[in-house]
Amino acid sequence: MPVVPLVRPVRLAGYQGPSSILSHSLARLMKTLSQRQPQWQLHCEGNVTSQGESARALFDSIESGARQIGYMASGYLVQKVPELALLDTPFAVQDRAQALAALDGSVGQWLSQCITQRTGYKLLGFWDNGFRHLSNRVHAITRPTDAQGLTIRTLDSDVYRRALASMGFAPVSIDVKDLVPALASGTVDAQENPLANFRLFSMEKYHAHLSLSSHFFGVLLMLCHRAWFESLSDVEAAQVQEAAVVATQYQRDLAVREDETGLTAIRAQPVQIVMPSELDLPSFHRATRAVRDDILRALPSRYVQDYVQ
Repeated sequence: MPVVPLVRPVRLAGYQGPSSILSHSLARLMKTLSQRQPQWQLHCEGNVTSQGESARALFDSIESGARQIGYMASGYLVQKVPELALLDTPFAVQDRAQALAALDGSVGQWLSQCITQRTGYKLLGFWDNGFRHLSNRVHAITRPTDAQGLTIRTLDSDVYRRALASMGFAPVSIDVKDLVPALASGTVDAQENPLANFRLFSMEKYHAHLSLSSHFFGVLLMLCHRAWFESLSDVEAAQVQEAAVVATQYQRDLAVREDETGLTAIRAQPVQIVMPSELDLPSFHRATRAVRDDILRALPSRYVQDYVQ
């Protein structure tokens, strides 16, 4: 009798809109998987927040196995995997290619092992979420004293909150599904995100000031439900990993291109842009030094040396 291929329902999901480079990259992953495993029943939800679901609920659904594949900012997982704080160290990265090369090497292998040991996820790739910058509705920010008294929205990461507080902000964590309402209502004065998200969420409508601080280099984790992955045949598992490599390179290329075109597009908006040369970066470095040292002191020096620039 002929062997009947195993039909696997596979659910992929993300938390950004259809124009997002992350949604495009998730779609590329799905397309590549469908080419390698045409018998699988693939379903992709590009933006679960459009249905009222939080990003945190998405992450939990992947770890539990309700969904199989998705992505998350590394900061969301630091509480479970403290080693990931390396990726959230303030002002640790100046060259994204160098950082990604480290993640493709020994640093990434170590972090992948940590994720496997401490969670129900398996890491499929490190995505480039761009350098994160500061925007606000009040005034230009060029030094930490300008941040005093400003409430800033950030993602749900203790490391992010500590670093931003050291700069003088009053940080609050708000899920991405509630980000735009918080900006529109003035619930927060400031926020921090890569240029791609500044454009994606049309933040120029709410914030007239943008400081290119590059205070964090954002890394996204492309993850899958580990038990699901381990249930795959050797051939299926290899094909998932191959598809992940294709999608990861595609995503990284889009991220670089978005930074190149994004700044030009933002300049055409009524936004005052503070360039890096206009920032008092040494004062930001001094303000965050204690947080940075506290993070790095707790991590193996070999990986710190390989990643921190």
